[in-house]
Amino acid sequence: MPLQLTEIERVKTISKEDFYTNFVKKQKPVVVERLTSDWPAYEKWSLEYIKEIAGDKIVPLYDDRPVSYKDGFNEAHANMKMSDYIDLLNSKPTNFRIFLYNLMQEVPLLKKDFHWPNLGLRLVKQLPMLFFGGENSRVFMHYDIDYSNILHFHFHGKKRCVLFAPDQTPYLYKVPFSLISREDIDFDNPDFDKFPALKQAKGYATELKHGEMLYMPEGYWHYMKYQTPGFSMSLRAFPISIIKLSKAAYNVFIMRHIDNFIKKRKGQKWIDYKNEKALSTTNKNFS
Repeated sequence: MPLQLTEIERVKTISKEDFYTNFVKKQKPVVVERLTSDWPAYEKWSLEYIKEIAGDKIVPLYDDRPVSYKDGFNEAHANMKMSDYIDLLNSKPTNFRIFLYNLMQEVPLLKKDFHWPNLGLRLVKQLPMLFFGGENSRVFMHYDIDYSNILHFHFHGKKRCVLFAPDQTPYLYKVPFSLISREDIDFDNPDFDKFPALKQAKGYATELKHGEMLYMPEGYWHYMKYQTPGFSMSLRAFPISIIKLSKAAYNVFIMRHIDNFIKKRKGQKWIDYKNEKALSTTNKNFS
């Protein structure tokens, strides 16, 4: 039995009014297929191009190892020259990913390759973040700490995206004081015997191809799997909901610090406790 996933609606192009009225206000995801067709990036952006203009940069890499009490917040697992990393991506599947990386700060030339979309969202101009991944590498199911509205553009190859709205959180085995679900859930082939509540979760899915943009509404859970080597860029806008803005503030200024404080005192026992609590609480609520 697979997850209950509906294909995300797709449009070729869209006006600012339609986008804001039909998707932002309704907090509904959508894929816009041709939004980048007039960007220089549409023709230029490939792994080879990134290697050419940024190959000498040392980049932070992340893999799919479980969260450890020894890890700092968003602490990289390894570092590598961009040229070597892209050679690795092109040579074989790898779990190493680049996550939430402001490459444009180091290579300003990239800023000339895209246009800030006028879709009714007040985008944060300082944060055009890039993400890279190898074939079959996965980004665990999570939602973003700041509850941003996200415009997620994919380049070079294909990427599968699975989303769940915030109201599906009770079914997703959310780890307490965290922004993630249980890391041992395989969202490509979930174990419904161990995680029965997942059978009730209703989500969305799509396959992004080169140049396509996925709108992820604020607070949406997302899981990504690179079907081929490739990279993506995210543009963000703060939540328009006062409730979600207050939740974002709680996450950033309170929850994260509570979690780090207890983690320093209890170490791996705190991580193990949170994972067990996510399993026992969710299964108790839906048994």
